[in-house]
Amino acid sequence: MDIEKIYNEYFKIVYRYVLSLSRDPELSEDIAQDTFLKALKKADELEEGDNVKGWLCVIARNLYYKHYNSEKRHEEIIGENRDEGLAPDPESEVLQADERVRLHRVLHSLEEPYKEVFSLRSFGELSFRDIGSIFGKTENWARVTYHRARKKLMEGMDDEDKL
Repeated sequence: MDIEKIYNEYFKIVYRYVLSLSRDPELSEDIAQDTFLKALKKADELEEGDNVKGWLCVIARNLYYKHYNSEKRHEEIIGENRDEGLAPDPESEVLQADERVRLHRVLHSLEEPYKEVFSLRSFGELSFRDIGSIFGKTENWARVTYHRARKKLMEGMDDEDKL
């Protein structure tokens, strides 16, 4: 396995995938780099014909969740709040923040794979082909799943409006 070729071909995909999960460019860069280091160490597990992109994204997702869980524990221990002092314009942010909270509340309530497929497409800007590859499914499966997730989100937002 030529890790340099794989790195050049898949780094942006892995980076965008992690960015869709974290929404933090610096963290995404670090995790993408760590993904390829781990892939290099486990290169002997990869066989000819395996889905390299999916394999790398699984490694990246596991690294992200490991980081997220350790960061969450760290914040609970020392009581940090990442969002302190980040509201530049409170008046214009109030309505947007409320909509974002509502959207993420409804998105969080979706079952898998709808939640992750929607996040990968909307926040990570991955193609349907890439999303299908990550799940080991077809591009068409990713398309259908995304549109079903979108429909469920719109229905959930309508339900929230009625409350």
